[in-house]
Amino acid sequence: MSNFYATNPSLLLFSHIAEGPLYDSTAYTECKLQPEEPLYGGGIIVDRLGNSASSGVYSTSFILHNLTQGTIYCFSSWVSQLFTLLVNYFFCCWMLGWELVVRLQRIVVMFILSNLFSWVKIEGAGSALIRASLKTENETNKCVGTVLAKHGCWSFLKGGFVLNSPSQLSTLFFQNADDRDVNIEITSSSLQPFSVQQWSTYQQYMINTKRKRAVTVHVSDKQGKRLQGLEIDIEQVSKDFPFGSAIAKTILGNLPYQDWFAKRFNAAVFENELKWYATEPEQGKTNYTIADQMLQFVRANQVIARGHNIFWEDPKYTPQWVRNLTGSDLQSAVNSRIQSLMSKYREEFVHWDVSNEMLHFDFYEQKLGPNATLHFFETAHKSDPLATLFMNDFNVVETCSDVNSTVDSYISRLRELRHGGALMDGIGLEGHFTVPNLPLMRAILDKLATLGLPIWLTEVDISSTLDKETQAIYLEQVLREGFSHPSVNGIMLWTAMHPNGCYQMCLTDNNLQNLPAGDVVDKLLKEWQTGEIEGQTDEHGSYSFYGFLGEYKVSVKYGNRSSSSTLSLCQGKETRHVSIQM
Repeated sequence: MSNFYATNPSLLLFSHIAEGPLYDSTAYTECKLQPEEPLYGGGIIVDRLGNSASSGVYSTSFILHNLTQGTIYCFSSWVSQLFTLLVNYFFCCWMLGWELVVRLQRIVVMFILSNLFSWVKIEGAGSALIRASLKTENETNKCVGTVLAKHGCWSFLKGGFVLNSPSQLSTLFFQNADDRDVNIEITSSSLQPFSVQQWSTYQQYMINTKRKRAVTVHVSDKQGKRLQGLEIDIEQVSKDFPFGSAIAKTILGNLPYQDWFAKRFNAAVFENELKWYATEPEQGKTNYTIADQMLQFVRANQVIARGHNIFWEDPKYTPQWVRNLTGSDLQSAVNSRIQSLMSKYREEFVHWDVSNEMLHFDFYEQKLGPNATLHFFETAHKSDPLATLFMNDFNVVETCSDVNSTVDSYISRLRELRHGGALMDGIGLEGHFTVPNLPLMRAILDKLATLGLPIWLTEVDISSTLDKETQAIYLEQVLREGFSHPSVNGIMLWTAMHPNGCYQMCLTDNNLQNLPAGDVVDKLLKEWQTGEIEGQTDEHGSYSFYGFLGEYKVSVKYGNRSSSSTLSLCQGKETRHVSIQM
């Protein structure tokens, strides 16, 4: 085995994946006139009549037998609200003959129209949020996937679940999220089980193909002669993938904390120090002193920083004096906030969360009208055209039971703003998890990935309702899922340290000694870097390795001579070739 494969046995993982079905990341966000074929050929799912899911039989529930504990089940289906009465009517026409039907046509048409108008009245805009749920003998998963279904076309639902105990008989069923009576039609359904090993093997395969790249270093003398047997040393000096954490003013003046942070992370976000209530607690009295000092720490350690946030739609976190304003006074205050903040920090922050948590709150649109958010994005872009503007919200990947922030709700709002002219190019998913549902998380990322925008997990933590060991287990699951998904461009933890603890989850105690979650982060940081590689050039004067994307220093020694070069390893499918002359 060559040095390339000997040092990178993970490249052979695909052969192990082939023992079972390869995970299918296919997803759709557009409503289609005809559904696609089911993923995995339908997998193991059967409908309540015992028919294969790929047979095209319409059903609104499925009976599932002998589901196992711990198995990861990925579910998908095409969902529609079709006019069932119309379908039945034309079926009758075909069966009975048109002559008999024509005699009854007037009565039938009136009956159909009466039901049609009744349905339209219930549905309003002609769409409904459909939720897939699972009920077993021992537990009920109220939501394993959602889709915003529209009448007259098919919408794609993708989700999944993991059971805490085995089930001999389960029911997977669909219903309107607000319990209104609607006609739900489903087809091309699929349920595919994956073992934990298959799931993690696929994650590692994606990491190896999307986060790493093959490199061959060629060494020769100035006449072009290949030099065999030279000592070669390869060191990764920086990482391409942004992995960071929130910081707070508590980091200022705390040199041990600063050193701890800088050794681990290449990205930061200010927890509260840029929020409006922090920079302008009283009208007209702006103070950026703390934020400036934190930004100085960021610059000194070559860390990129996200801007969080310009506005927060939750009135609870809007300055009291702003809540008391109306009309032109509020508009003037809003304009002043954007101009002040963005002009001061132009080109300092790589991102801006422009209007935070707009799926759950709408303080400014209630006060200033429906175009308020559009105005925020337009003004922010003009103020800092190089910053990526984000829509940031919670409960998008954490769960599907929050009707305000389902994946389709997020997509619909994002498209609405972009069609209105908002220059928004980033998908921000907070990631405040309790018990993560990994197949649901992956399915939601798959759907969001179809938009072609960078996706960031912006505020990852695990609920403090769980003990620290369980927090660590779930944190590792979430981080592996995020890092292995090719459309996730960065991960930020929400673990700013305070004397009285962190928001939900800390990585260390106040003495910077790792807690279980900190051990997980350190383990993954080490796993997701190339580290230092030592070897020798082969008979072709070459040395090959497989490295994580980032910047490298390559040093070569030959007797008492040495030479070094830098290498930038960015994403690509081809082997990166580098030549060094001695």
